[in-house]
Amino acid sequence: MTKPCFVHVPNSFRSQLLGLMLVTLLSSVSHAADWDIDQLMQSLAQTRSGHASFVEKKSIAMLDKPIESSGELFYSAPDRLEKRTLKPKPETMLLDRGILTIERDRQKHRLQLQDYPELAVFIDSIRGTLAGDRKSLERTYQLSLQGDMQNWMLLLVPIDNKIKKVVQRIHISGVNDDVRSIEVIQTDGDSSLMTIEKSATP
Repeated sequence: MTKPCFVHVPNSFRSQLLGLMLVTLLSSVSHAADWDIDQLMQSLAQTRSGHASFVEKKSIAMLDKPIESSGELFYSAPDRLEKRTLKPKPETMLLDRGILTIERDRQKHRLQLQDYPELAVFIDSIRGTLAGDRKSLERTYQLSLQGDMQNWMLLLVPIDNKIKKVVQRIHISGVNDDVRSIEVIQTDGDSSLMTIEKSATP
């Protein structure tokens, strides 16, 4: 029977190897510890445009089942956001330079967001996150971040009294610089969850 062969490793080399392992481990821990809201915002701000598909489920207290819709999202920094709902009925919502255009059933409506402050703040929560605009978000929300860059969740809790009457909290989750879901919990018990899948090309 062949006896196992053990290679002698000098103590000095083992010490160096152990030191290298500790440095590598500490570097990984330090990198994870450094992950914060500023880093998330900087990462998100690098995305200048995007195209994604979405599925949205709205839960309404008076209904037994959620209402589901699906379609496409288009984003161009810093303030152009388009939501094209394809199912169950075609509808387009376009936000561009403070003007929200809604088109459905061959009718088109244009709204100045400044005339609808509650709607404006809600939309700005999404737009501000996509743009990585922390200052804009903190005008209306208290921010907190959980997880790491591979699996993060940003919690937005309203600090504006008008918004508090409508929105309880917003959860935005993602991976690296990709937003994967947006969940809105309203004070009346209704909620919506939008899951997002990034598309390779617009």
